[in-house]
Amino acid sequence: MRVLVTGAAGFIGSQVAEALVARGDQVVGVDCFVDYYARAIKERNLSQLRESPRFSFVEDDLATAELEPLTDSIDAVMHLAAQAGVRASWGRDFRVYADANVLATQRLLEACAARRPRFVYSSSSSIYGDAPDLPTVETTLPQPISPYGVTKLAGEHLCRLYARSAGVPTVSLRYFTVYGPRQRPDMAFHRFLRAQLLKEDIVVFDDGEQTRDFTFVGDVVAANLAALERGEPGSVYNIAGGSRVRVNDVLEAIGRLTGSAPRVRREGAQRGDVRDTHASTASAERELGWKAKTGLDEGLEAELAWLRAELGTDPTIFQR
Repeated sequence: MRVLVTGAAGFIGSQVAEALVARGDQVVGVDCFVDYYARAIKERNLSQLRESPRFSFVEDDLATAELEPLTDSIDAVMHLAAQAGVRASWGRDFRVYADANVLATQRLLEACAARRPRFVYSSSSSIYGDAPDLPTVETTLPQPISPYGVTKLAGEHLCRLYARSAGVPTVSLRYFTVYGPRQRPDMAFHRFLRAQLLKEDIVVFDDGEQTRDFTFVGDVVAANLAALERGEPGSVYNIAGGSRVRVNDVLEAIGRLTGSAPRVRREGAQRGDVRDTHASTASAERELGWKAKTGLDEGLEAELAWLRAELGTDPTIFQR
């Protein structure tokens, strides 16, 4: 297959692109290197891909680029490009989220309307907000409590719209708190582990009793490939680790893995953060043949090893 991967320099996108290349696909990656975090980190994410003859890269912005040249000869789109971050999506910065997450998605879908490639969209558990029922199923009424969640839900609606009106076979995946190697510097596990390695305080928002359904990035990559092959057009699937874990339990696990108790500094709850998440993945198991395989300790150990290696190579890489 010839596959377009958007957000190919990112945490998840780069690893989806690598998996496609590894199985023999021709991959075109596109990324615009937004300044949410340092370009040097994203360039490192791309380094292995750039060595493959089955990978080519285009630096461009989906919100403004001519998209027909990117889409006129492809068989599938893995749409992972987005402006990330719940806490930064308020106020004047909402325009950035609207352009990157809504406008760019609509333009990409419109460009795909003629050729109708398979289209896998990366959504988020943020679309649920504080879901009334746990574990949450895909038919739960979405009620996002952050502007970021609103934009990701808008992207889902656009995918369903183009599936129905233009016949684009779209599949949306709702990720629940993805972690693992290459995790963005602003994300919790990255912050926690880096602070622990540098013997700094770990900053925890709220009391640490909030819970998340943490999902290892390798399992998310597998879900993308399964959705590409077996996802029902127009459908939405929860992609989650399968267990509800307290943040305080994560801190204890970090202590076990590093051999020293973390120094924790607690700060107030942040606007837009939900209290608890826990997903039912029965639909993904039944229709995609997918289920998370990586336990929390194993996944944390993999991210810790990656972070140690990165800091050993360049101690300042995450400070830029």
